[in-house]
Amino acid sequence: MSNLVPALLFPIVAVTAHGGEQASSGAPELPNIITLLSARYHEIPLVAFLHRWENVVYAFVVAIGLSLLARLATRRMTMVPGPLQNVFEMVVQGLDDFFVGILGREGRRFTPFLGTLFVYIWCMNLFGLIPGMMSPTGGKNGVNTTIALAVCVFLYVQYAGVKKLGIGGYIDHMMGRPHSVVEWVLVPLNLPVHIIGEFAKPLSLSLRLFGNVTGEDVLLAAFVGLGVATTAFLKIPFGLPLELPFIFLALLTGTIQALVFTLLSTVYFSMMVAGHEEHETL
Repeated sequence: MSNLVPALLFPIVAVTAHGGEQASSGAPELPNIITLLSARYHEIPLVAFLHRWENVVYAFVVAIGLSLLARLATRRMTMVPGPLQNVFEMVVQGLDDFFVGILGREGRRFTPFLGTLFVYIWCMNLFGLIPGMMSPTGGKNGVNTTIALAVCVFLYVQYAGVKKLGIGGYIDHMMGRPHSVVEWVLVPLNLPVHIIGEFAKPLSLSLRLFGNVTGEDVLLAAFVGLGVATTAFLKIPFGLPLELPFIFLALLTGTIQALVFTLLSTVYFSMMVAGHEEHETL
């Protein structure tokens, strides 16, 4: 039993010693399967490649897992759904009601995109709670994942705006829909400000999501390390699970962050499409 603690501590020590970028940043991070492989087999090109792009790798793992679950749930659709089909139908119906309540009935066409966005982000946020895994939306390169998601939202919003309003209506929207002489005079000012605002919206989404998920991961890693350190302080052969309360907190905050990202994305669609319809009605 006396050899148990060194065996448990070795992976963390090895990763910290090998990952100079983590040690220099001062932010603790729980090791995952790829970082453990890199600590021992970093000279292998494939392992080095996986370690460099580990956020992307885990993002693909989550996407593939969700795709397989969706395939299993919809492979044999029946009038009396089984447990998995029933869960998927409840999730889809709930998300559809949520988005339609904000965007109106025409907003139902955005449910597949926004619903997938919420489920995907939610699963990525919580994926790091599985031992040996990591949250692709957090960590040292997690901002790349969140920015990629925000760019997808930005591009789809602009596409939806052009498709709904037409080129002329889209340009008019970007100019602030000027009607009076004063509004036309202010177009050279309003247009660049509006364009910058359109870029700032997804940027704020990505940074908010990245910062919150990274903070959760750092908090969990710090308390895991503190729990392991109690083995020497209390002279016991095992560490205390001091991180357990924060796991439940991470479950809550990870869900909230996925909801906030999706809700703000829905509002952006509403401002581009539904807002124009209200303006025409008035």
